[in-house]
Amino acid sequence: MAIIEIYDLIMRYLVIIFATNDFAPWIRGVLGGLVIGAVFGGALVMVYLERKFLGDMQSRIGPNRVGGRFGLLQLIADAIKLFTKEDIIPAKADKWLFIGAPIVALTSGFLMVAVIPFDLLVIKGNEYAVAVSRMDISILYLEAVSGLAIFATFMAGWGSSSKYAVLAAFRNVAKMIGYEIPLGITVISVAVMAHSLDIVEIVEAQSSIWFIIAQPLGFVVFFIALLADVGRIPFDQTEAEEELVAGWATEYSGMRWGLAFFAEYLHAVVGSFIVTLIFLGGWNGLPIVGNLYIPGIFWVIAKTIMVMMLFIWIRAALPRYRIDQVIDIGWKVLIPLALLNLVWSTIIGLIWA
Repeated sequence: MAIIEIYDLIMRYLVIIFATNDFAPWIRGVLGGLVIGAVFGGALVMVYLERKFLGDMQSRIGPNRVGGRFGLLQLIADAIKLFTKEDIIPAKADKWLFIGAPIVALTSGFLMVAVIPFDLLVIKGNEYAVAVSRMDISILYLEAVSGLAIFATFMAGWGSSSKYAVLAAFRNVAKMIGYEIPLGITVISVAVMAHSLDIVEIVEAQSSIWFIIAQPLGFVVFFIALLADVGRIPFDQTEAEEELVAGWATEYSGMRWGLAFFAEYLHAVVGSFIVTLIFLGGWNGLPIVGNLYIPGIFWVIAKTIMVMMLFIWIRAALPRYRIDQVIDIGWKVLIPLALLNLVWSTIIGLIWA
């Protein structure tokens, strides 16, 4: 039996269990742990790919000392290094804010994973989303939960009792005020065109045409705002090493430092999933000649990897902007374009209604 057929059979049995078993909440809890572990692993893969591809794109040597010429064990070596380093908490730091900031940053990413659907199965006329939980307002839930990362950065900066960290925290607040607005407006535009706030229904609305084609301006605005939201170059002013000595993470060391920066990659992976679902058709694949069947989850993963590679390519190609340039882009460029896209989406949504 082919691997694809085995996957399809397993998923159908799991859906039947979820739909009929009295212990479904417990089973969903286990599934949630597995999904979080998978996304956590995806963030590790992104860290490795970024280091290797940046080395290739910028004619530098990437990891190649641990685990053979491809450096496959480099991440394990880095984890051991961070675990064994001394964990230092500044004497004047607010201990609970300092300790809690990396936890809040990671928790934000994990909460977002809970509503991300990876596929949609139809069994006996009933639809079952392959997700830990399905909400009628899942896209708004994602917007709300993603905002917790802003609090994490501010907690780290303020709790460190360091002028460098506090400056970076205020930079983050100034930046996010200007970028959360176009991000939210674009999400509303997608919901208006799909006539739903449910991510599953948004993906199903793209069965005939992907929203990247229906509203390309919205995709550009959303992607740029997402880059700023997850703190990726050229919008990483909150942790610019050359300017702020690692910014809000200046006073962190050891594994706390590792978790704080790993949360950035976790949010980048989750953001890549969101782009895939609301603009790239999710599990709706490309037209294929013949009767070849490819499960939706493979389409979701493949598209997400493409978006992740776009993140890496932009980091390699673009320099960091000044903070005043970042604020100008958010307020003077993205917000007007987001409003223009909202008008366009409303018109198209009325025609498709």
